[in-house]
Amino acid sequence: MAGHISLKVLAVDDNRTNLHILQVFLKKLGHQVILAENGEEAVRRFASEEIDVVLLDIMMPIMDGFEASRQIKAMSRERWTPIILLSALNRDENLVEGLEAGADDYLTKPINFVVLEAKLRSVHRTLTLQQQSIDTARREQAVADNIIDAIITINDRGIISSVNRAAERIFGWRSEELVGNNVKMLVPEPHRSAHDGYIENYTGGGQPKIIGKEREVEALHKDGHTFPATLGVTEVFLDNKRMFIGLVRDISERKQSEHKLQENARLLQAYYDQTQNEQQLAQRLMEKQLHRKGLQDKRLRYKVIPAENFSGDIVAANRSPEGRFYALLADATGHGLPAAISALPVLAIFYRLARLNSSLREMVHELNQQLKESMPIGRFVAATLVCLDEEAKTGEIWVGGTPQAFLFDRWGRPSRVFESDNLALGIIGNEELDCRPVAFTWESESQLVLCSDGLLEASNNQGEQFEVEGLLAATANTSPHIRFANIESALAKHLQDQVATDDVSLMVIDCP
Repeated sequence: MAGHISLKVLAVDDNRTNLHILQVFLKKLGHQVILAENGEEAVRRFASEEIDVVLLDIMMPIMDGFEASRQIKAMSRERWTPIILLSALNRDENLVEGLEAGADDYLTKPINFVVLEAKLRSVHRTLTLQQQSIDTARREQAVADNIIDAIITINDRGIISSVNRAAERIFGWRSEELVGNNVKMLVPEPHRSAHDGYIENYTGGGQPKIIGKEREVEALHKDGHTFPATLGVTEVFLDNKRMFIGLVRDISERKQSEHKLQENARLLQAYYDQTQNEQQLAQRLMEKQLHRKGLQDKRLRYKVIPAENFSGDIVAANRSPEGRFYALLADATGHGLPAAISALPVLAIFYRLARLNSSLREMVHELNQQLKESMPIGRFVAATLVCLDEEAKTGEIWVGGTPQAFLFDRWGRPSRVFESDNLALGIIGNEELDCRPVAFTWESESQLVLCSDGLLEASNNQGEQFEVEGLLAATANTSPHIRFANIESALAKHLQDQVATDDVSLMVIDCP
């Protein structure tokens, strides 16, 4: 056997000469030899060493070979260890007794070493195949143990045959507590009591309800708590025996995440509904404040396009009891509801002072003072205010922070440009702000055009802004009654279905 992998041989004989001959022969074949002179010593040596094969004499003092064979075989080992009995007794009853004691083969003395060598070769081949099977089983078990899902094998009576480590982790039981018990121990009531019936119904020819499918189930942990899991069952036949392989996954974390997502969705929906209700209320209040009767004046046409639900741009108009016409176009900082709320105080003051026939200077003075006192830092309102005395054909205009305003003649030519020479309202105190308006007169069929910077900065797909040039081009060579519509049309054509990024407001006032 030179060149072969050596075996670790336990040689047992009470005759030291026979033992020495065996040792020399086995070492010559390349094997490692462990010696023992009686059965009791052989059992101790076997327990302390990793033995591949045992050569065991029958007739020995203290403990004979039959008893030693029985005790060695009783020791639980993963590997099969062959025992070859050696004896000068050649009666059949000795052979039978030896095999019944656990021996695997028999050699009579004097030993035929040619036969012994052949038997060892055969043993070596068998042990090699056995080791390959063990290695394969270990690899398969390692794979099974490192799968995150529990793998549970049961027979057709529901008795657990095997489990992997994940099953121990998921259910809390050790493998030895599970194997040999009914799988219903992992199922809570009321399914536990009915579980055997499920198996009997199927094995008796009933329709499969879970075989080859995956479904959600409730599982039972060793400590008594239940948890959600997915279960998939496969049916196999091994050695003509029906087996079922169950794949169980603990989905507690997934269910918790789903529950959390559902709860978050519910809270978000509740928040959305509340916000919508609040916005609708705010919108109704804003509508009431914005759309007052004064804006229906026959001398006025206007448009406000909000960038969001609420506009920070506002327009207002009213006549005093004495017949003077007042108009306001304002643009609060930012967009949406915060900007719209910032503009509300301006409306209230404007309408109150217009009813009192106040001068434009008084109106600018009070608006600025109120905004400076009430607005947070960084919040302000750009505004253009106009007051017309239609009988005298004289007017006043104050521009602070908004784009320049234009007075167009009947042919659409700008006869007067009112520059934005003042800061927006609410930035500095009245002692620093120039509250004096600019006076002007007009010819018949003239029009004032006011706008916010959202109109001039409106960009198309190419990033080009509408600008003052777009406004002047839209008004050039137009009669007063179509001028407002021309500006609207020119802006829409410029945007090319784009949405303006800022609030847009436009006001055209006829000067009679």
